[in-house]
Amino acid sequence: MQHKCKVTVLRRELFRDLQEKYLADPESGKCPFYKDGQEFLFERYGDRADFWTEGNGSHCAEAWDCISRYIYTALQGGSIMRNWTNDDKIMIACCNDGTRPVIFKIERIDYKVLYIKDFKKHKEDIKNKLSSLENITDTIFKDNFTEITIKKDFSDDIIKKVLSDYKIEKID
Repeated sequence: MQHKCKVTVLRRELFRDLQEKYLADPESGKCPFYKDGQEFLFERYGDRADFWTEGNGSHCAEAWDCISRYIYTALQGGSIMRNWTNDDKIMIACCNDGTRPVIFKIERIDYKVLYIKDFKKHKEDIKNKLSSLENITDTIFKDNFTEITIKKDFSDDIIKKVLSDYKIEKID
């Protein structure tokens, strides 16, 4: 099983009273770096290693300092915040800007990578067969492989059985 991490900006807060009292520019406003609803996807499969490049520079240093440990944990397949949130795959965190914090949802996404011979000719049939499995929430076709997003891990034999018409070369 492989893991991605999706980071969503839930909202940006503003404590105007603190800005007026403590900042050199009391009209700084909300964080200009992020937008509400903005999403970032971190991967570490194949040649991708987004964590080590801070999402290719897509995060400010203050926010990265606060959320990077959760992203790293998710990419390793770990429980982001065991027994703290109602789903161990999700964490709510914020940056440490005291006058304009940004609230993030950090979510581990579990998936498997299927290398299926000649899959490009049979995408629709493969997608239909995989969608019949209750733990699969999405099927994404890439250049050389197929990704299936899963709710919880299950045996590769189940995949092989439902795709018995096809030659599965490897499952990661």
